[in-house]
Amino acid sequence: MDPISAVSEELAEIEGQINDLFRALSNGFQKLEKIKDANRQSRQLEDLTDKMRDCKSLIKDFDREVKSLEGSGNDASTNRMLNDRRQSMVKELNSYVALKKKYSSSLASNNKRFDLFDGPAEENMEENVLLASNMSNQELMNKGNSMMDDTDQAIERGKKIVQETINVGTDTSAALKAQTDQMSRVVNELDSIHFSLKKASKLVKEIGRQVATDKCIMAFLCLIVIGVIAIIIVKIVNPNNKDIRDIPGLAPPAMNRRLLWNHY
Repeated sequence: MDPISAVSEELAEIEGQINDLFRALSNGFQKLEKIKDANRQSRQLEDLTDKMRDCKSLIKDFDREVKSLEGSGNDASTNRMLNDRRQSMVKELNSYVALKKKYSSSLASNNKRFDLFDGPAEENMEENVLLASNMSNQELMNKGNSMMDDTDQAIERGKKIVQETINVGTDTSAALKAQTDQMSRVVNELDSIHFSLKKASKLVKEIGRQVATDKCIMAFLCLIVIGVIAIIIVKIVNPNNKDIRDIPGLAPPAMNRRLLWNHY
């Protein structure tokens, strides 16, 4: 008999589901090595990712069940065996996660396309050239100062845009981190709810079995009571019937009643 089955049937059921997923992952990655089409590889990776997600959820259920059984009187060797099995499941799942990352990066590198020859189109523009020989020194200085002012303004605008971009990036990063933490909490809460629902379903089944047993007992008691009442009625209606034994406590009152009738 499987040692985990001896500890808990629910643990054994969860372990069986995890082993089925591990076999499916192993076969899936072997199949992925033979696929050459990029689209089919992507679909296969998505399917394997879903299986790894299901496997992670089952391992969490296994861990919760182990923790709930630690205080139920299991000896140290049993607790150590369960923890070793859980760590083994986590290591095997991590190995498949590493394989998934390897194939994902390889697929992404194959799909990259760089165009190194993109550049601005050449445009023929007419330029009005103002010869310095036709301008006075004061005009040249004014023109130079005006160009420097325009350049300074453009630099300031560029600095402002860069700072705004940095602020937006910081705010976006903080918002993404908050959303990631919130999603993690939601996932953990959903896992806890799923585990509680499984526990509640098991408890409802046990209560249903107990109610069915109680109903059988009540039906049997009702049959006994009906039988006793029927015997009493028969003895009262036909007290001379020797086929039915006297019920203790009933025969003397019947005789007394007959004597009273005879007396009157």
